[in-house]
Amino acid sequence: MTALAPARPPAPQGRAPGPLLLGVRHHGPGSARGVLAALEAARPEAVLIEGPAEADALVALAADPAMRPPVALLAHAVDDPGRAAFWPFAAFSPEWAAIRWALGRGVPVRFADLPAALTLAAGPARDDGEEHAPGADTAAARIDPLAELARAAGHEDPEQWWEDVVELRGDTDPLAPFEALAEAMTVLRERYGHGGHPRDLVREAHMRLRLRDARKEFGDAVAVVCGAWHVPALARRTTVTADRALLKGLPRTKTELTWVPWTHRRLARRSGYGAGIESPGWYGHLFSAPDRPVERWMTEVAGLLRESDHPVSSADVIEAVRLADALAALRGRPRPGLAETTDAVRAVLCGGSDVPLDLVRDRLVVGDVLGEVPAAAPAVPLQRDLDRLQRRLRLRPGAEERALDLDLRGETDAARSRLLHRLRLLGVDWGTPTGGRAGTGTFREPWRLRWEPELHVRVVEAGVWGTTVESAATARAEARALGAGSLGEITDLAERCLLAGLTGALPTVLGALADRAALDTDAAHLADALPALARALRYGDVRGTDTAALAAVAAGLAERICVGLPPACAGLGADAAAQMRDRVDAVHAAITLLPDPDLHPTPDPSTPDPSTPVADSPLVARWAGVLRRLVRGERVPGTIRGRAARTLLDEGWLSEEETGRAMGLALSPGTPPADAAAWIDGFAGGPGGGLLLVHDERLLALLDGWLTGVPAEAFTDVLPLLRRTFGGYEAGVRRTLGELVARGPDAAAPGSAALIPGFAADPDEERADGVLPLLHLVLGPEAAA
Repeated sequence: MTALAPARPPAPQGRAPGPLLLGVRHHGPGSARGVLAALEAARPEAVLIEGPAEADALVALAADPAMRPPVALLAHAVDDPGRAAFWPFAAFSPEWAAIRWALGRGVPVRFADLPAALTLAAGPARDDGEEHAPGADTAAARIDPLAELARAAGHEDPEQWWEDVVELRGDTDPLAPFEALAEAMTVLRERYGHGGHPRDLVREAHMRLRLRDARKEFGDAVAVVCGAWHVPALARRTTVTADRALLKGLPRTKTELTWVPWTHRRLARRSGYGAGIESPGWYGHLFSAPDRPVERWMTEVAGLLRESDHPVSSADVIEAVRLADALAALRGRPRPGLAETTDAVRAVLCGGSDVPLDLVRDRLVVGDVLGEVPAAAPAVPLQRDLDRLQRRLRLRPGAEERALDLDLRGETDAARSRLLHRLRLLGVDWGTPTGGRAGTGTFREPWRLRWEPELHVRVVEAGVWGTTVESAATARAEARALGAGSLGEITDLAERCLLAGLTGALPTVLGALADRAALDTDAAHLADALPALARALRYGDVRGTDTAALAAVAAGLAERICVGLPPACAGLGADAAAQMRDRVDAVHAAITLLPDPDLHPTPDPSTPDPSTPVADSPLVARWAGVLRRLVRGERVPGTIRGRAARTLLDEGWLSEEETGRAMGLALSPGTPPADAAAWIDGFAGGPGGGLLLVHDERLLALLDGWLTGVPAEAFTDVLPLLRRTFGGYEAGVRRTLGELVARGPDAAAPGSAALIPGFAADPDEERADGVLPLLHLVLGPEAAA
């Protein structure tokens, strides 16, 4: 049986006959309570809401128990999903309160604003790219009605004025505030003319037409909830012909609408959404706790601070409430507002510090509340598949930023990783990898997750590529491979495909990669591309992906680098040389990462000739030869020659005697000081450079001798480069180097470490073995393999 609606009481005395026009400020708890009181007093037979007209088919979902605000209506163009608009609603939004009131009493509720088909076809309404929404009355485009009214009342702060006259006070007559506000808006519109966005004329014409249709069906027993600025326009008498003329010929586009979750943080002005409010968490509290709101607020603040290990006692809470009441009385306010409660929290609960107060502002005043939408809401197939995966992998979206550390050895975490990487390929950046991979691959993969409402639009946009996350990501990767403009883009794409487990896209991506690599003759481009391929090969091993085809492409790329890199390093300027030095480092690291075990050289101490490669792999032997050519290159900049010598020494491909000879030549009196300083920066700069000088006093003595011999007029020029080199060392390394230099060259025999603090003459193997159990605990069982 259908419940009978309660009888509608007669119109209050003194109110003119006609529809009930309730002008509100969007997202205001006082306005929301006022709307509920007015609707309960007037008992209309139909309610019209400011919002896109097509949403009538979705309004019934607002009564679903699974629908929890904040939520938003999302409209997007079918042929261009990126063109979209949001209409957000919070629990304290007057429009949402009116919708829930009407649905709870069986009263028809309809949306009266301009259809989204017209709004999206006309283009963005504001500079920030957001379309009109209930929280974004475009009347503020030219004047701010609240500011004008506050100024007329003698208040400098319109937010505080509105809070005093609406949000913090109650009225015995539920209709009186709306009548006063309508009168004020009428005066403002008479004084300033239209004063709003030009599209308001069209919107108001459509709302009048919808209101006429409702009055034909229900008479004057109709209530309209809209922005207060529009009330005079809806009360104005116009003809149907004139209103239809304003709408005639407007462009249209096919649209789809649905409900999507929204967040309190997205409602805040500081998030960049111009339709928002500064304190959605505070407003939500005022709406949900009309009785003793200050006491309840202080209790919530105390609980948050205690969770953060900030001591707060019950006596502190009582004192903070008293101080807020006293401040409100001193400032002539009807009740303590956000300013008074914030001042009291800072003074009493935070001990005068803004550090814990910032936490209160972020977590409570704004907040990370994320709404929920029932499964019955319309959604594109891609969104349905994403919802299914999120449930299966127990990876629920949240408005607050959180860390997620994945262990790729577990199937669930590996599947989570694939999902996040696939979404990133689709432009849905729900997660961001953090921590850096250092080029070696790892079973651990750290992420930072945060779901933003705009990601729903990205999902809709990505829906054109497929109906599931995997198929859409595969199609998107193949399209990007065919349209990639550079070799680096394709290598990066190949790495991302392996991370995402998109084996179906790899043939297309690798084919495009091979074609592009064959045509690109720039050694710098090839050097930039190889590291990504090497990382992809290592990640393929971790994830159990077949990477044989990628390994062949990487090997061919490495061969071409060995041929083209030495000529590319000749005659470079300082900045270009520094970039090329970094490329040499990256290529060397990449070659050591290639998965073929034959590519890893093993130093042979019995090799008589240090210039002979000590590796069995032809590719590594060629790379060692390339580094030797760079060391001896006369036209190669010093920073590259120094780094090549350092790399050869680190790998055991160059003896200490040969390294000393190369350093002696680089620091000889005939070498210009700037070139010698560049060689030092390349050789001793970067990780481990300082320890190398600490352990090899012969190299340190060569450096010390050269530095003391630099002419005074040249020393000023080389000092910045030397400071950059040595400034990068750890404090302990710099201190030890200083002690060694202070002792002088005769303090110990070359190569001896007997007199260096903290070092013994010979390694103590027994003490070294003592750290193995700890390393086993830190690094895990795989470290022992």
